[in-house]
Amino acid sequence: MTSTPPITTARHAFFDAQFGLTGRTALVTGGSSGIGRAVAEALAAAGARVVVVARREEPLRETVDALRAAGHEAAYVSADLGDRAALREAADAAAEPFGEPDVLVTAAGVNLRPPLDELSDDDWDTTLAVNLDGPFLLGQRFGAAMARRGWGRIVHLASQQSIRAFGNSGAYGVSKAGISALARSQAEAWSRHGVCVNAIAPGFVRTPLTKPVFDDPARVAALAARTMAGRNGELADFVGVSVFLASDSARYVTGQTLFVDGGFSAT
Repeated sequence: MTSTPPITTARHAFFDAQFGLTGRTALVTGGSSGIGRAVAEALAAAGARVVVVARREEPLRETVDALRAAGHEAAYVSADLGDRAALREAADAAAEPFGEPDVLVTAAGVNLRPPLDELSDDDWDTTLAVNLDGPFLLGQRFGAAMARRGWGRIVHLASQQSIRAFGNSGAYGVSKAGISALARSQAEAWSRHGVCVNAIAPGFVRTPLTKPVFDDPARVAALAARTMAGRNGELADFVGVSVFLASDSARYVTGQTLFVDGGFSAT
């Protein structure tokens, strides 16, 4: 029988201490598709018990089945996150399988972006309800409790539109600018109690929300050429950063919007 070399054991212990999430519970909204699902899978692989929350039940079930097949503990809650009463019920339900979450990731979003002079009241209300009100309400539900326990991580999904107008930003741009501000406000409230709050701003990544962009090959090529990295984003680009921000290693990182965009925002 061969034994594990001491240096390998020490290396594993180091990475577990810095980035491991064993014993933690994570709630991921929008966790059934796109970046949200990639984040949910990453947190589960790091050891977290994961609850995914979204509207459509079939993708939720598929996601949880895949996580369980990989040996992870997972559950789901189906809810319309644009409905405040439904969101509050979903938050309570999400805390039932594994207890109150230590990590909250808000990746659910809608992308209604008609030209501003065609933007209806309903477009505005729906966009702000899902993209900004939801993260605020979930923060109110779970953030203060994390602070009382002395440890927590909140990660919001921001956007290039958090800092610039781009392609009929309209209500979507306003909601994502608000997300970066919300991360700062929540960080100011709870960081001194061990709760780090940050946002991730992707570049252009192929997801259900960005399908209209990726249906135009010329535009896709132009966007890739504009990045310093020379390519558009992939879901795999969000694995490491999500685990980092959810882990002990990010204990002194808070109130930030981290651009994971191949340098797009710096050009």
